[in-house]
Amino acid sequence: MPNNPFTNRAAPPVTRSEPVPVGLFLAARSGPRRAGFARPGVPDWHGLSPVDLAYLIRRYTRVGSVVLDLDGHPTVAAAARYLRRAPAKLVTRRGVTRLQVVPPPARVDRPRRVVSGSGRGADLIMLTLPRAGANSLDPHGLTHAMTGWRRLLRPGGHLLAALTAQGPEPGTVGHRSTVIAAARAAGLLYHQHIPLLLVPLPERDPRTDPNPAAEPDRRLRHGRHLPAFRDLLAFAGTTSTTEEATRG
Repeated sequence: MPNNPFTNRAAPPVTRSEPVPVGLFLAARSGPRRAGFARPGVPDWHGLSPVDLAYLIRRYTRVGSVVLDLDGHPTVAAAARYLRRAPAKLVTRRGVTRLQVVPPPARVDRPRRVVSGSGRGADLIMLTLPRAGANSLDPHGLTHAMTGWRRLLRPGGHLLAALTAQGPEPGTVGHRSTVIAAARAAGLLYHQHIPLLLVPLPERDPRTDPNPAAEPDRRLRHGRHLPAFRDLLAFAGTTSTTEEATRG
């Protein structure tokens, strides 16, 4: 596993007795920092700024790694090339789906080398849930989809899933719990939970405000709370005994 993106120590393997580490991306109070690859108009990645997205990709990959974004988001490809990673896409021919590295524009240098993933799978897969054929509240359909994505990963690669759905109705199982259970059933290891804050933290706890009525509540829309954060779940691919023997 890579170093934990939010500590300087290597993250230990996740076991049943060890809690999954939690990271946190804070929302900027002023304008976000400019990334070296971010041209004007380059969008955030589902609430994550381009510079934070590049940081995340850098921590989960290395030079030459293959990065597959199932949504084809332009900022992911731009960040991957800037970091000298190889963005890829899925190509289906004659019923067979495989990875294909996207050639860079003529003005962009190619990665120095592909250290892994070429012909063996992606080092990092990024996606959003729910999506067509993978409802984050349907454990059976999601497990089937997760199994297919796991097969696209090289041994030891990682899958990052951003949950874009609102919370379920009261009394039902949440999106995050369903995604984690489906990923584990598909053979992935739950590696990390990273909440992405979409709004800056308040200067003080609203519950301690002596005059709360003096401040208009901009956190509600049609009587419901506006989303303040987005869950990003990281899963690690596993390596079987046979795969380890082949690699050795």
